[in-house]
Amino acid sequence: MPASKPIRVLIADDQSLVRRGLVAILNMEDGIRVVGEAANGLQAIEMWRKLKPDVVLMDLRMPELGGLDALRKMHVEDPTVAVIVLTTFDHDEDVYSCLRAGAKSYLLKDVQPEELFRCIRAVKAGEGYLQPKIAAKLVQRVGEGTPTEREIQILQLLAEGKSNKAIGLSLHISESTVKSHLKSLFAKLDVTSRAEATALAARRGLVHF
Repeated sequence: MPASKPIRVLIADDQSLVRRGLVAILNMEDGIRVVGEAANGLQAIEMWRKLKPDVVLMDLRMPELGGLDALRKMHVEDPTVAVIVLTTFDHDEDVYSCLRAGAKSYLLKDVQPEELFRCIRAVKAGEGYLQPKIAAKLVQRVGEGTPTEREIQILQLLAEGKSNKAIGLSLHISESTVKSHLKSLFAKLDVTSRAEATALAARRGLVHF
């Protein structure tokens, strides 16, 4: 019987050393072949359209267009697109946003080659795949209150050191409305102060400095 076709993989990562390492590792595995490399999200979309790979390995932070935005654009064009996010970032919000945008898996770059191979094969078969530590984060995330988009905007301004009055002016809402949002936020995050809220939001990737 003829051998089955190898799984065709596109790698998108802005670090050439990482791309070269992944190419070497993946091409050594039977049944998996790298068919293209992209250095940013725009290149990833262009090459995905041209090469039609089975699986895309996508870094999260890239110049010109990040992995999350590239994933969203791909998913709009083809909801069945098989993207594995491969990154060093394990913030809860990053994981949640990527999976919500259509990623089939979210892996950290310290993943062992054997697990990466299993993940690629699972995703090619139409299955989702989560590392245990990522799955644990999602379980915790579901159990916590989820801040609204407005509350995240307020968190970001809070992290920038703005007062309630300044936050209200920035968002064109009253100071009392800001206080109401903060009360809701503190309850969702289970914190009692602005400093605690900012620190926890930073750990979860909700705000960036």
